[in-house]
Amino acid sequence: MIKAVIFDFDGLIVDTESVWFEAYKEVLQRYEVELTLQKFSEVVGTSDEILFDFINTNLKEPIEKELIEQMAKELVDEKLLEPALRESVEDYLISAKNTGLKIALASSSSREWVESFLKKLNIYEYFSVIKTKDDVKKVKPDPELYLKAIEEIGVQASEAVAFEDSLNGLIAARKAGLHCVIVPNQVTSHLEFENHSLRLSSMAEKSLEDVIKHLTNK
Repeated sequence: MIKAVIFDFDGLIVDTESVWFEAYKEVLQRYEVELTLQKFSEVVGTSDEILFDFINTNLKEPIEKELIEQMAKELVDEKLLEPALRESVEDYLISAKNTGLKIALASSSSREWVESFLKKLNIYEYFSVIKTKDDVKKVKPDPELYLKAIEEIGVQASEAVAFEDSLNGLIAARKAGLHCVIVPNQVTSHLEFENHSLRLSSMAEKSLEDVIKHLTNK
């Protein structure tokens, strides 16, 4: 029986991943470095170490990581002045609340980043538990974020379903023993997802009630 839903944030609730990709791509083009979608998708849902290893390897001259981050962040801030929820995210939150499911969030980003968007989009109050990189030693694909989330909301792993858009998130959720529904975005839709419970093009494809019926009947 499903008792809880746990949402990723970046790329799932708001498609920040596509915005970050465009920002880094634009910044790196100034230094004659071509960032591909395939390379960027490796860092989606986890830390940015892989991305900066790639950048350092391909730069003709060393540039401080902080400078590239700052330039990309400025572009992202401009592009996300008016963030939008991905399709039917709020429908899922309303449905979960109305049916008495516990609602949590598990993100590899910082608490400040995540909560600022949740509050701006007026959905912060839906979440009884929020776990971010500030709460763990290792982010996804390590399962620690999900393990801490289910511990705090008081359910067994088999009683929770994670909603993810990335391979790193899927790996983390499955390692933690959760069901995992994949809802890719523009950056991750080309990836080969395996060992998931269900894949949706968007949350508009199936209602939360139908998703849970599907998981229960598997």
